[in-house]
Amino acid sequence: MESAEIRRRWLRFFEERGHTVVPSASLIADDPTLLLVNAGMVPFKPYFLGEVKPPAPRATSVQKCVRTPDIEEVGKTTRHGTFFQMCGNFSFGDYFKEGAIKYAWELLTGSQADGGYGLDPEKLWITVYLEDDEAERIWHEVIGVPKERIQRLGKKENYWSMGVPGPCGPCSEINYDRGPEFGVEGGPAVNDERYVEIWNLVFMQYERGQGTGKEDFEILGDLPSKNIDTGLGLERLAMILQDVPNMYETDTLRVVIDKATELSGVHYGDSHDSDVSLRVVADHIRTSTMLIGDGVTPGNEGRGYVLRRIMRRAIRNMRLLGADGLVIGELLDVVIKTMGQQYPELLEDRRRIETVALAEEAAFVKTLKAGTNILDSAVTDTKSSGGTVLPGDKAFLLHDTWGFPIDLTLEMAAEQGLSVDEDGFRRLMKEQRDRAKADAQAKKSGHADLSAYREVADKSGATEFTGYGATEGESTVVGLLVNGAPAPAAHEGDEVEVVLDRTPFYAEGGGQLADTGRIKLDSGAVVEVRDVQQPVPGVTVHKGVVQVGEVVLGSAAHAAIDVTRRRAIARAHSATHLTHQALRDALGPTAAQAGSENSPGRFRFDFGSPAAVPGTVLTDVEQKINDVLARELDVHAEVMSMDDAKKQGAIAEFGEKYGDRVRVVTIGDFSKELCGGTHVHNTAQLGLVKLLGESSIGSGVRRVEALVGVDAYKFLAREHTVVSQLTELVKGRPEELPEKISGVLAKLKDAEKEIEKFRAEKVLQAAAGLAEGAKDVRGVALAAGQVPDGTSADDLRKLVLDVRGRIQGGRAAVVALFTVANGRPVTVIATNEAARERGIKAGDLVRTAAKTLGGGGGGKPDVAQGGGQNAAAVPEAIEAVERLVAEAA
Repeated sequence: MESAEIRRRWLRFFEERGHTVVPSASLIADDPTLLLVNAGMVPFKPYFLGEVKPPAPRATSVQKCVRTPDIEEVGKTTRHGTFFQMCGNFSFGDYFKEGAIKYAWELLTGSQADGGYGLDPEKLWITVYLEDDEAERIWHEVIGVPKERIQRLGKKENYWSMGVPGPCGPCSEINYDRGPEFGVEGGPAVNDERYVEIWNLVFMQYERGQGTGKEDFEILGDLPSKNIDTGLGLERLAMILQDVPNMYETDTLRVVIDKATELSGVHYGDSHDSDVSLRVVADHIRTSTMLIGDGVTPGNEGRGYVLRRIMRRAIRNMRLLGADGLVIGELLDVVIKTMGQQYPELLEDRRRIETVALAEEAAFVKTLKAGTNILDSAVTDTKSSGGTVLPGDKAFLLHDTWGFPIDLTLEMAAEQGLSVDEDGFRRLMKEQRDRAKADAQAKKSGHADLSAYREVADKSGATEFTGYGATEGESTVVGLLVNGAPAPAAHEGDEVEVVLDRTPFYAEGGGQLADTGRIKLDSGAVVEVRDVQQPVPGVTVHKGVVQVGEVVLGSAAHAAIDVTRRRAIARAHSATHLTHQALRDALGPTAAQAGSENSPGRFRFDFGSPAAVPGTVLTDVEQKINDVLARELDVHAEVMSMDDAKKQGAIAEFGEKYGDRVRVVTIGDFSKELCGGTHVHNTAQLGLVKLLGESSIGSGVRRVEALVGVDAYKFLAREHTVVSQLTELVKGRPEELPEKISGVLAKLKDAEKEIEKFRAEKVLQAAAGLAEGAKDVRGVALAAGQVPDGTSADDLRKLVLDVRGRIQGGRAAVVALFTVANGRPVTVIATNEAARERGIKAGDLVRTAAKTLGGGGGGKPDVAQGGGQNAAAVPEAIEAVERLVAEAA
């Protein structure tokens, strides 16, 4: 049974039993505690925590997941993979243990002809929590599983929690016996390789307290309602239904292995090491495809680093297998064709995915050889000195300069029998981050406990946003926090967080900055609102300072935004939509949005592109945007189902989380996007859009910055003033400026060359006099002195060598000349062969002179150069050289 069919049967089975089918969420987690979705229940976490009311009492999904803690085990075991699909069914206060167990047994053992998976009931073993008599009773008495195939395990194996205070409960696992060829008998308690876990049923019925680890925590009591959270590993079930020994040989991965063998010439099964590399490639290429498909781009931080690390491990393993050329494109093609059966968006977005991946491969291949040479050299140095630990600064150099993820350095060093000073590496990384930017503060929640916001939501419901149609309105204070803690009142000067039952204030989100303004209470108290956030879904928090009076919880209030700021931001946001569409028209669908910020009068827009956008293309994009403004297109928003939005061709931003009902913003016949932000009513209100330029902000991601409206006009006005001044200076028309300025610069360059030539000739003219004036120091001709300030180091060197060549007669000669350039003394010293035969070396003389000057230097015995900090010490340095020559002679 193919993986796509396993997925279809799962969803159909539970949909027929009253479950709402929920599409897989993006791998980009909508959770500040996670980089990526790592479990099937993550998208449902707000429902289990009581933050949001579930849309239905029953739900089912097949969720994309990525886990990387055990990445080093990928390819070595039968079950470790970075990407997997978790089939889940969920109950929010509806059915509980018996319902979940019955559903699981029916689907697993039901005949394939009737829509089940057709597993042999005799091969299924059950584990339950040590104290869960109820679950064991259901399995034995209701389902009929013999007691000898039901095993009780402890908290570590069969008890679930999120690792923090909150919901928890016992779980029951269903395991499949793969037979004696996979190990000894005795059930999952004895051998989890033979008795492989395929489905975990979590009975969420208790609330846990503080504690550490999987076992050391207190059970506080029962939850208000009992929930079900189950997870079946699609890849593990495929391994059983397709009768293959490991997950890498299932249908969606084996085809990638086959392509990798074709590209490398190494056959699967030839050796253990090559098999591991082939499995790593198959797993990592599939994971990379899914991550890029969900909008992740390679980078050095966060989820971008996870993707880069995985991609570069795959590329290096292909090199270890003997593949020399670029291979990512062909491997991606196989993954997209295979996984596209389950996720059609991969087929639709093929071009963008390939563009991002190919750019990363090209970048890494360029640095791989050079970085490997650096690493090999560092390994050799470490071993030759008797060390066993590669220094942290070498690992940092590989990461910072050559793009080697630390994990790759650890891996390659281990292959050479060395460990790496990870502490030293991480210290250097931290220092770099600290220099680059101050530690970011948690804007969304400040220092407040999220439970305070959840309590407001539970008592008063979600905040109603009125800002699409109003800029002010009446409301009531339903939540109040002072310095991050709930409070009944706040006084003048207090920093507060105010929650209203309804508000015209837009909370920062979707790239749009928050509104600012004022909240005035009936008592006369005034709060200046400086920021607006949504720390938990549905709760809008107004952050600000009490300017006048006392703010009391429950008070009536009048909320009013800064209208001028809102309008300027709305213009920027609408301009962003136009820019997005114009870029897609010019560059294709690969120019997908990767982020944005809409602020008053200006915006920045990030998009996918493997290379810089040519200036001519950017000019055309700007022209197209302004043409749209002149067409005076109406802008309107409409709420519709996600399916309808897709049918209408609305563009969605990667990484954004959307519900079943979405808001679509349409700009005439030009643009249609999913967006929750505020916009103008007509494109004519934008006035003017000026693109300032574009730049790279990461691998495969570019950024356009632009000005809108009055800000764009002011910029162009300043530019016009500058152009007018230049045309006056060069006595020409504006269109002649490039040619005339180029001519002036060319003449200036020629003049500089003539000046340089004249200065060099003048310096060299002094050579004869310096040679004739050489002083005899114990039989050595010493020409020492200071030449005019400003002489370049190159000219000084030429002069020294010229003087040395003019001292004839076979005499031992030393030439030591000094100058001051940019306030710093410089010296060049040369010796001839006769002087060197007497033991007089230029390098020794320079070190002495430079030390006197407060600096350093060195070179060869025949010529050397140095410098220092103290220009006033030049006479003293000349004397020091003379003394040293006398001593050596």
